[in-house]
Amino acid sequence: MQTPAVTPRLRNELATFLILTFALSSVFYVILVRAGTLGAGGGRYVFMLMWCPAAGALITRLLFQHDVRGEGWRPGPPRYALLAYALPLAYASVAYGVVWLLGLGTFDGSRFHTNVAYFVVVGSLLSLLSALGEELGWRGFLVPKLAEGWSFTSTALVSGAIWSVWHMPLIIFADYNGGTPVWYSLACFVVMVLGISVPLAWIRLRSGSVWPAALLHASHNLYIQGYFDRVTVDSGITKYLTGEFGAALAVTAVVTGYIFWRRRGRLEANRSPSPG
Repeated sequence: MQTPAVTPRLRNELATFLILTFALSSVFYVILVRAGTLGAGGGRYVFMLMWCPAAGALITRLLFQHDVRGEGWRPGPPRYALLAYALPLAYASVAYGVVWLLGLGTFDGSRFHTNVAYFVVVGSLLSLLSALGEELGWRGFLVPKLAEGWSFTSTALVSGAIWSVWHMPLIIFADYNGGTPVWYSLACFVVMVLGISVPLAWIRLRSGSVWPAALLHASHNLYIQGYFDRVTVDSGITKYLTGEFGAALAVTAVVTGYIFWRRRGRLEANRSPSPG
């Protein structure tokens, strides 16, 4: 299928979104870098930072189309939401399971003290509230706009590259890293982000909705940061393997991305996202 031409209007929309997103984000980069920790302000600054892509997307749509249609507001078929929520549990379980089985880190369930029902229900809702801010920008706006002029492969990888760059000030200058050398944390994080950007883009375009992408992002943050990292005891090398800055998760993310990339042909019948 031949992709549409990249028009001047499309370039202007993408440029406007990126300028607005990074300009708004820079305010919170400065605050968090000066504080040296993402915990500054009790996490409020990170929450506001995560909503900068949404602000950039919605302002851009208002400027160019005078409404906010096209974000994928409609929920879409439930099967995509279920797939999105379960996917991080799958690739994280494989990554951490291998580390535990090989003795490169130890599982200790006693380190998890939160009520399970509360963690799953309330934790998922709170995580979704944060993740939605990013996803309205990256998958609500950026992915469908890139898909207007580029192939699925380019759309997924370019959106993933931009998403990873957006995190870099916090990785390099604050404490959003794995406690390993910065270059190593960056490398693993970028590979992981590029890997999961493929299913995120696939689910967004296939479902026509931003909600499954937001659920995938929320589930990823909740279970990896809130459960798997918490129950894993560092044996010395563990921090080089687990977490968002470790090699194990980077590998399973790439494998996951490859599986969805092989299914890119299924997007042909549903290339355009819903106008919702």
